[in-house]
Amino acid sequence: MQLDHDICEKARLARDHRFDGLFFIGVHSTGIFCRPICPARSPKPEHIVYYPSAAAAMEAGLRPCLRCRPEASPGTPAWNGTSSTVSRAMTLIRQGVLNEGRLDELSSRLGVGSRHLRRLFRTHLGVSPSTIAMTQKVLFAKKLINETDLPMTRIAFASGFGSIRRFNAAIRKFYAKTPSGLRRRARRSNGTHSALFCCTLRLSYRPPLDWPAMLAFFAQRAIPGVECVEGAAFHRTIRINDTAGTIRIAPVAGEHALALQVSLSGSQDLLAVVERVRRMFDLDADMGAIHAVLNNDPLLEQLVCKQPGLRLPGAWDPFEAAVRAVAGQQVSIKAARTVIGRIAAQAGPACDHASHDELTHFFPRAAELDNCVLQAVGMPRKRLDAIKSLARAAASGAVNFSTTGSLSEFIDGLTCLPGIGAWTANYIAMRALGEPDAFPVDDLGLVRALQQDDAPLKRAQILDRAQSWRPWRAYAAIHLWNQ
Repeated sequence: MQLDHDICEKARLARDHRFDGLFFIGVHSTGIFCRPICPARSPKPEHIVYYPSAAAAMEAGLRPCLRCRPEASPGTPAWNGTSSTVSRAMTLIRQGVLNEGRLDELSSRLGVGSRHLRRLFRTHLGVSPSTIAMTQKVLFAKKLINETDLPMTRIAFASGFGSIRRFNAAIRKFYAKTPSGLRRRARRSNGTHSALFCCTLRLSYRPPLDWPAMLAFFAQRAIPGVECVEGAAFHRTIRINDTAGTIRIAPVAGEHALALQVSLSGSQDLLAVVERVRRMFDLDADMGAIHAVLNNDPLLEQLVCKQPGLRLPGAWDPFEAAVRAVAGQQVSIKAARTVIGRIAAQAGPACDHASHDELTHFFPRAAELDNCVLQAVGMPRKRLDAIKSLARAAASGAVNFSTTGSLSEFIDGLTCLPGIGAWTANYIAMRALGEPDAFPVDDLGLVRALQQDDAPLKRAQILDRAQSWRPWRAYAAIHLWNQ
């Protein structure tokens, strides 16, 4: 694998997690090698050699850094261990390990320290283990209040509360009502109960973030029945593994954070939901490092100054993003939105417990779309065949939407399918995978934005100019589209 030194250098200086595992930094003055996200003081450039793998660095006689632990980079068992630790902790919390508030017991069973466990929860979920545990207890208590005639004392202890006082205080805090008040309200509602897991998580980010611009992007493309924007909030239905439900995302006033409200059929996939939402709204981007590169281009410097918080809008599901991209070929955004809404209504299952009236369906999975006979969706037969072919390839595993491979490998895999060219594949990489260097060079909007003296640049000229934007060409594209 051939590495571009300049691109690796920019990614190293940005310490962007999206490049973690894609290359390694060999420091020959110290004899060690590091990950791109290593927090240690940056070595002098003349002492650095870039390697495509940890094995290549070790073969060159370098030893792994003890601080960033290259052996724990993405794709290794140690990397999977951080999120796995949180997932296992969630399982134990659901089993009642924290009912008495003993975080030390939970952390010891996981083989980590309590401080480290709190840090992992803050990183992956934005809340502490104790907050998750309290939410679990309160939700189970409310279920027993609504659906049984058990006395409140038995409900309190069955839900994991150590005393009636704590039980009453928690119910008042979460619902602003007494337990008895909740039971009276449930009986007045003719026995309609909610068995959903509901909680609100705080997702922090490094400013700036242009939330109005991000929200406008999603509002313009919202799939009828699956997504909607109301006020400053984004709503949509979601499915992940065996979990289904809805999410609502809105800014937290006075903070550099978004509030994620989830209503799910279970809590087992909460961590995965949070990670997808963070990618969807590009919350882990280092805008300072990105702007430092883009500002070297006079046109982009003006655009960045105009909208410094413009980020890369992602997608909830990679397959969904791919279907959107194919359906949107050679039609307006409005027309594509209408077509996608019809596909979702015909192939996607209904959502029975939506948190918003406009949310009626889930977007179909690849197998569901492949098996559905679509009728009158308003799309040319050839393009509809391309979508069905994409669904068939995704369902069979012939198309891999994981982020473990290189961008070029992903593009090559998609362009082998009928109806998907380089433009569509790069756009899918931008939206579906959050690839910061994906660049649909043939896009007419980019060609027009870069033309000089009414003369459009040729493809080779655009690629040559975009070379200085790497590895952030996707962000350059977003700014050019928004000028």
